[in-house]
Amino acid sequence: MASFKPTKIHVYPKLGEKVTQDTLYWKNYKAPIQIKQFGAVSNVAFSPVAPYNFAVTAFTRIHIYGPFSQEPIKSFTRFKDTAYSGRFRSDGQLLVAGCEDSVVRLFDVGGKTALRMFKGHTKAVHLTDFTSDRYQIVTGSDDYSCRLWDIPNATELNTYREHTDYIRCGVTSKLNRDLFITGSYDHTVKLFDVRTDKSVMTMDHEQPVESLLLYPSEGLLVSAGGRFVKVWDLLKQGQPLVSLRNHHKTVTCLCLSKNGERLLSASLDRHVKVYNTTNYKVVHNFDYPASILSLALAPYDESIVVGMTNSVLSIKHKKSPSESKDSTSQQRRRPSYRMFVKGKNYIPKQDDFLVGKQVKEHLAKHDKQLKKFNVSKALDTALESWTRRRKPEVTVAVIKELNRRGTLKNALAGRDEQELSRILNFLIGNLVDARFTLVLVTPAEMILDIYRSIIGQSPVIDRQLLRLHELLERELDYQRELLEVLGMLDTLFASSLPRNAVECSGISSSNGISHGEGSTSRSQVQVS
Repeated sequence: MASFKPTKIHVYPKLGEKVTQDTLYWKNYKAPIQIKQFGAVSNVAFSPVAPYNFAVTAFTRIHIYGPFSQEPIKSFTRFKDTAYSGRFRSDGQLLVAGCEDSVVRLFDVGGKTALRMFKGHTKAVHLTDFTSDRYQIVTGSDDYSCRLWDIPNATELNTYREHTDYIRCGVTSKLNRDLFITGSYDHTVKLFDVRTDKSVMTMDHEQPVESLLLYPSEGLLVSAGGRFVKVWDLLKQGQPLVSLRNHHKTVTCLCLSKNGERLLSASLDRHVKVYNTTNYKVVHNFDYPASILSLALAPYDESIVVGMTNSVLSIKHKKSPSESKDSTSQQRRRPSYRMFVKGKNYIPKQDDFLVGKQVKEHLAKHDKQLKKFNVSKALDTALESWTRRRKPEVTVAVIKELNRRGTLKNALAGRDEQELSRILNFLIGNLVDARFTLVLVTPAEMILDIYRSIIGQSPVIDRQLLRLHELLERELDYQRELLEVLGMLDTLFASSLPRNAVECSGISSSNGISHGEGSTSRSQVQVS
């Protein structure tokens, strides 16, 4: 007697899921390491030199972490109030930060106390950065001014007061020591040249500006504010190129991947979006448990560091090639202990006899009932709550198998109100799903044939039958409308195709009259 063949469960493609190279690349990170801070993490900045430590600005402290350390290797706590914008100099030796008390502090990464304290602002300083020559600092404050400071002399070189609201972000040029850009809550982005006393370019973001980012070539500028991320062409006098609105809350920070081919934006909606910088389409998305205030990528994309409003710092490290292979191999079933009794690397000899053991077949619940020809119980098992909600393809496969055996009508008959209601609920939820329609139409027709005589006796069943009827009517209307649209498109495509002229011998191309005939005669033309 032939052995029982389990029901074949068809594997359907997951709707809306598409695996791309970007998906594989950005999913190749370990589980996040979460470090609790003393307050909301307002800024994260990586050192530009190896070993690429990163500074975390949170509340009244700035902690410096190593690439893989979970404890700070250095801390600066000499702030009287909330610290902002801790950033490294290009040589990684100095760190500058602003503060709520309006004082800008300069630290030696190897020391503890501040080397310089720059006083001149009257309100909180949210923007600090070094110029490319390493000897000057640019700051921006809530007093609507941005200032240029000289590090060796600890003096103020210039003050710009063109903004009319808080200055919360900015960036300095890495190619030209005289250029820097600021973004303000007055909705404007301004480009300054220190050789002049006023800005040389102004762009209107139309929302309070939260973050700015320059591409490595510095021909393009990215601004974030409100729900918008906008790209500007600085070589064309700040002409807007792209406006992205993929977040549904305020975008707070921006960063670029190692090669500049991917742009990342983080928002208060707890999402990090990854854009392709060629067409600015979203290619990947990260989800986090709380609103995001800061985001940074390590050089070569080795780590993704995110600071959140719940005072948690989340660090994701990229998997090494060996770890990626291990995670793939772990998905396969590991050999049993008996395989390693003679050693893990034991190789059978040529004269050894391999004694096989019959593998015990494990059947699913519905297959056990089908093996016993209990068709009603098999359908009940496939309609269990977890199966029909999480694995509807299993229920559909059992219905298809019962129909193939010719016992589907028997399995559907003799149901009480509760059991019939469960079957109708499944049909209502899945009948118009294109993957299951062909299979589920048959049991729907059978139910109407079997229970036609009792319609009107149960208000629950009557309501479900009406819902099923309305669902089918609506689906038919959709299909009719789609067919009409398809007919319109066919007509448009047909009319837009170029018409090729047919040349006929013996007819003048100028007036269409045959040579040697009068103007009133009609030429007879045969086209083969």
